Amino acid sequence: MLNWDDPIAKFQAPEKLDYAKAMLASEMLEALDLAEHARAPESALMTLETPGITGLEQVQFGARRLVVDDKRMLNCRADLNQLVPFKYKWAWQKYLNACANHWMPQEINMTADIALWKSRDGLSEDERQIIKRNLGFFSTADSLVANNLVLAVYRHITNPECRQYLLRQAFEEALHTHAYQYCVESLGLDEAEIFNMYREIPAVHDKASWAMRFTESLGDPLFHTGTPEADQRLLRDLIAFYVVFEGIFFYVGFVQVLSMGRRNKMTGVAEQFQYILRDESMHMNFGIDVINQIKVENSQLWTDEFQQEIADLIRNAIALEIRYAQDTMPRGILGLNANMFEEYLHYIANRRCAQIGIAEQYPGATNPFPWMSEVIDLKKEKNFFETRVTEYQTGGALSWD
Repeated sequence: MLNWDDPIAKFQAPEKLDYAKAMLASEMLEALDLAEHARAPESALMTLETPGITGLEQVQFGARRLVVDDKRMLNCRADLNQLVPFKYKWAWQKYLNACANHWMPQEINMTADIALWKSRDGLSEDERQIIKRNLGFFSTADSLVANNLVLAVYRHITNPECRQYLLRQAFEEALHTHAYQYCVESLGLDEAEIFNMYREIPAVHDKASWAMRFTESLGDPLFHTGTPEADQRLLRDLIAFYVVFEGIFFYVGFVQVLSMGRRNKMTGVAEQFQYILRDESMHMNFGIDVINQIKVENSQLWTDEFQQEIADLIRNAIALEIRYAQDTMPRGILGLNANMFEEYLHYIANRRCAQIGIAEQYPGATNPFPWMSEVIDLKKEKNFFETRVTEYQTGGALSWD
């Protein structure tokens, strides 16, 4: 084993190691039986006694080259610093798509929004509440998701191409928080009121508090995957964040703000939310692919009892989101009302259940907002954003087919 503490100092001092000894050391190294390394699945970095892998472990000299079959989504012992060969090409393609979909909040014109917000009769109090409530919830939500990605999820996903996407996603979450700050600043809102709303408004607090339960365990430095209980816990928490938090909890706010934009009100804020929703749709679909891949590689985790736990988790989350809809929209406006949102959330929940292989929880639910299908369905999403998408392509055409 080579000592990497000071790899060249010994050669800079001839009296410590002369040329003959250096040659002898080289010959001894070449005589090592590297086949022994090739037979060990953890040969690149780790031993089975090690609880996890981060990519920062000591570099082992002489390990065999990585092959595709070494890679796994969880509990992989292969070298995480080696991006290729790809095992999950879909993850790399999602990373490329995300890079091609780059945008910045300051590029969106907020002039009309500022004038409308300052006018006395431009917006009703209910409409103003929708804007403020959603800026309050989303500003906290995307910060929470970013912290979860960087401090928890990234540590436990042991695949480099998926980690590459997670790095891009973390940037986009920061970008979204930037967008909310830009909206708050442009409109002259009370920053303390908006950014502390998750501590002051029960409907906002309850959703943030619900999500925090599913990141505390993953952020625990003593938590490691590698046992059925721990792996199942990680899978549950991934479902909570990708399927529920990003795939359900965001959609009442998206419908409300985009409805205002469709009525030519707060068009700048609505445009910010359009691009945020495009990003979040990609995040959710990436997370669902990760979840389903974990299920394929660890079928023993997907028990009947666990599926029932997930179904109960989704139903509990739907109840919270319905309360949020009632809080943000106590009276019907914009052609919307809380009852429509209940039906819509049941419809969304059924879609999410189908995507991860859970039985529908609300049979017969329909979509009362058919125009939102242009946003939810990625294959149609390019039509919804056709007025801007070509401006945000970097390095090639962005195709969703």
